[in-house]
Amino acid sequence: MDHFIYRYGALFAEDVPVAEIAAAVGTPFYVYSTATLQRHYRLFDEALGFADHLVCFAMKSLSNQAVLTVLAREGAGMDVVSGGEYARAIAAGVPGDRIVFSGVGKTADEMRMALQGGIRQFNVESEPEMLVLNAVALELGVVAPITVRVNPDVDAKTHAKISTGKKEDKFGIPISRAREVYALAATLAGLKVIGIDVHIGSQLTQLDPFEAAYRKVADLTEQLRADGHEITRLDLGGGLGIPYERSNSAPPLPVEYGQLIERTVGHLGCEIEIEPGRLISGNSGIMVSKVIYVKSGEDRNFLILDGAMNDLIRPAMYDAWHDIVPVVEPAAGVEQQRYDIVGPVCESGDTFAKARDMPPLAADDLVAFRSAGAYGAVMASEYNSRPLIPEVLVNGDQFAVIRPRPTFEDMINRDSIPEWLGSS
Repeated sequence: MDHFIYRYGALFAEDVPVAEIAAAVGTPFYVYSTATLQRHYRLFDEALGFADHLVCFAMKSLSNQAVLTVLAREGAGMDVVSGGEYARAIAAGVPGDRIVFSGVGKTADEMRMALQGGIRQFNVESEPEMLVLNAVALELGVVAPITVRVNPDVDAKTHAKISTGKKEDKFGIPISRAREVYALAATLAGLKVIGIDVHIGSQLTQLDPFEAAYRKVADLTEQLRADGHEITRLDLGGGLGIPYERSNSAPPLPVEYGQLIERTVGHLGCEIEIEPGRLISGNSGIMVSKVIYVKSGEDRNFLILDGAMNDLIRPAMYDAWHDIVPVVEPAAGVEQQRYDIVGPVCESGDTFAKARDMPPLAADDLVAFRSAGAYGAVMASEYNSRPLIPEVLVNGDQFAVIRPRPTFEDMINRDSIPEWLGSS
């Protein structure tokens, strides 16, 4: 469920007409719904009510400070994968004891930043990382809390580029070597083992892969406890998918996911952490774009938009589907027309959809890309020297720009000309 619905013949974001936002900020732009962000966070929080738990938002999906502030005030923790994300979480008011640091390539400087600023745990992904973290902790005179991320060799049955739990993926330590690696951690004075971490991928639409992974984690918990390790926390990752195509069946609900967690690891008495990103942020946002031209080709028609692959790269990178809808509600029974929907960037890959059936559209009409809140703005670039597009937050009948569109001058002035080139 989201809060982008048609009313009075027009698409609204909560209680604000989308066209009103477009008139104020120009197109293209992203708009996020406060009510949807809150609702999706609360669904996960309620689903884990059977145990002590923390829902940590995966910031890599959407990291605008205003969005983080909304979730922080709900009580969310944050899952960060870089020093920049850690700094953003702190700036949004998230205390260090609610921040989990993940990622395969943490640097010593990032470790130092988190240890000095406060951290709930590091999810360690390799033995070399473990040794560096131990050295940094000893240098600072502190003890770093850790889980070890294990790779359970479970096929998440998702897109190959967002699978993280098979043995050929770069993430984690093979679960077959986990006892050996935990034994090493126990010898390092700068580290304190507190639990186990696992994450098998993103946009999962079935529960079976989660169940297979979590049962392996449950068995490993018993083995590690028998070896003398104190395992009090299980970080079970994220990855629950969302329905990008509304006509398809919906993925499992958070409540069903929570029931699975209780069934597979609830008996262990551990605190549970999960790290959802896409399911909290995905349907909380849309991207709005304007039709520049309707172009007739030899065997197809093109809708050429002012939004492009640099603004929303998922279709070009993942062949991802986004429902694309007109901002003005089409009349009932209107005859559909078939379009290739493309942007203005000089790449054939700048294509959002091929042979998509849409109501008839004309130049200056507005369209909205649904389910664009996750991995939209955060993956955007200034390719073709196109400015990053604004982000807008709606709360009831209010809206505010939470990241403005830079001017061309802003972009140009970030560059500098070396002295040896002289002045023009």
